[in-house]
Amino acid sequence: MNGYATSDRDAVTAAPGGLLDLLKVAAVVLDAGGRIALWSPEIEQLLGWTAAEALRQRADTLLVSPENRPRGRELFAQVSTGARWAGVFPLRHRDGTERAVEFRTMRLLDPEGQPHLLGLATDATTVRQVERDLALSHSLVNQTPLGIAVFDNDLRWVGVNPALERINGMPEEAVLGRRVGEVLPDLDVTAIEARMRHVLETGRPLLDQQTVGRTAADLQDRAYSESYHRIEDTDGRVLGLAMAVLDVTERQQAAAEVAQARQHLSVIADAGVKIGTTLDLQQTARELAGVVVPHLADLAAVDVLESVVAGGTITPVSGGAPAEFRALAVAAGYPTDAIHAADPVGELATYGSSRVIMQCVRSARPVLVERVDGKMLRRLARDSRAAQALHEAGAHSYLALPLVARGKVLGTLSLYRTVNERPFDDRDQVLASELAARAAICIDNARLYGRERGTALTLQRSLLPSTPAEREGLDIAARYRPALSEVGGDWYDVLPLGPRRTALVVGDVMGKGVQAAAIMGQLSTATRALARLDLPPAELLRHLDDIAGSLGDAIATCVYAVCDLERGTCELSSAGHLPPVLAGADDSAKLLDVPGGVPLGVGGVEFGTVEVDLPPGSLLALYTDGLVENRAEPIDTGLDTLTRLLENAGPSLQRASDSLLSALSPEPDDDVALLLVRTRA
Repeated sequence: MNGYATSDRDAVTAAPGGLLDLLKVAAVVLDAGGRIALWSPEIEQLLGWTAAEALRQRADTLLVSPENRPRGRELFAQVSTGARWAGVFPLRHRDGTERAVEFRTMRLLDPEGQPHLLGLATDATTVRQVERDLALSHSLVNQTPLGIAVFDNDLRWVGVNPALERINGMPEEAVLGRRVGEVLPDLDVTAIEARMRHVLETGRPLLDQQTVGRTAADLQDRAYSESYHRIEDTDGRVLGLAMAVLDVTERQQAAAEVAQARQHLSVIADAGVKIGTTLDLQQTARELAGVVVPHLADLAAVDVLESVVAGGTITPVSGGAPAEFRALAVAAGYPTDAIHAADPVGELATYGSSRVIMQCVRSARPVLVERVDGKMLRRLARDSRAAQALHEAGAHSYLALPLVARGKVLGTLSLYRTVNERPFDDRDQVLASELAARAAICIDNARLYGRERGTALTLQRSLLPSTPAEREGLDIAARYRPALSEVGGDWYDVLPLGPRRTALVVGDVMGKGVQAAAIMGQLSTATRALARLDLPPAELLRHLDDIAGSLGDAIATCVYAVCDLERGTCELSSAGHLPPVLAGADDSAKLLDVPGGVPLGVGGVEFGTVEVDLPPGSLLALYTDGLVENRAEPIDTGLDTLTRLLENAGPSLQRASDSLLSALSPEPDDDVALLLVRTRA
């Protein structure tokens, strides 16, 4: 780094430098006879002799050891003739030791023309140290990849190193004496000079200050890290400012890529937790849209083929024929009218072959449109109004992913960027494809489950009896409510046994799905057949237990009751079922203590029987555990609530049944079967 020349005026007004003070340059003058004529305080500090001791003494006898005197006299004679000499010569210190002293000598003439010798001397060790420091500084400054600049107190360039020449894109000569804004106008000059003034005024360095802009070496903006330090001499006088500049563009890009990779991993982990929490088709689609917004897109829509929603065979899309889709979910990362550009959730839409989404479905491959223009928007949106809404929202990039599961295309995930200025790229496509693949499996599982659930529910309902609203002397109300998730094997039945005698049955097959419904159907049919024999409740359950044992791993709970209105009694037996509730005409209600027994299918255990009075106006409630069980509370809480509600059941059993279901099991996790019977006067 070279300094620039100062004008004569600057030289007169400039403060002195401190280098000579650092070197402690001393002066001594010898007359023509080699005697010491002048002796400076600095030479006294260097050699220890006072002026009184040194003046008028011969220099060779006072300062030079005997063995070095011939060489000293030779050099004195040489300089006396007008020659100059510079070098290191050993001189004797007052304490008797020798010191290596570096000299610069020259001849002086007095008014009479007599020669004198001027010697400028300094400690050779100090000179070597300064030289090493300067050499090291020079090497570091000129060889480091770190750009280094020096400014004066007026914030003008004093020098730059080669690395900064490359960063600036111009040689040192082009910047010397000028300010930053005159050389690099495309940088944030205001911020840079504010930092420089702050450091000059306070003396506190500023480290790792970020600047984004471009120099003459680049056509695009780059990122720089700058550090500022005030320069002072040994006396604390401010000489200027040093700035170190490092191009951190690649480092920031790498850091951004690492951050993006971490974000992508976080999104994938998030998707593993949040997508597929249920086997509900629409809920799964909402979960997918909720994961991609706003992490990956500003606007997202999930559309599936209508055949997927219908639960039948998936019809592949091929050729130029249109296809029917149903929108399952739409999500936006911020309030925007662009959300209305997507097809309304739940509505059926027909897409023509010109739509980009059809290209995605036909090819079963992602479609990436990095830059969306007006023409492309019309191919993305369902109509011109939707295209205008997307345009006004700032939609500039689009990505469509096929939802493929088990080799079949189920639908698409459509992503838009509106607020996020960065267009979709290949890395976004990889992440979105991973999310779409995971979600597609969940959607297909929901589809298959929905189809199985529909089959099980159809079978279940077909096997449940058409319960009469009344029997002789009885008012009857029955309800069956399937679980929101899987259908089970709950059932009820009302069986006539003879005049004023009626059998009541409520049971629950352990398990879910079609198999549980099928076992329920067999046990229900067997119960009807055995009831025709008018067997006592305990004997009927024993026969049912034998039948359940022959059905493989079938296990079921059941309560069987025989109401005899002639006698005004009810006989009950239970196979591991929850106790019925009996409410009297006086609005009192209690759980019946029926011998519990064991579930059907266990075998080897006798069933007990209990007989209770059933006067006119009595209300008997039989139910399955789905009515009173709640994962967040003990089952006793549900039983207590049921008993309390039956104390005020009201005259209408139909309304009472609906009220019980609404209060105890509005969104059942398990199937619910409920049978209410009231004796009439």
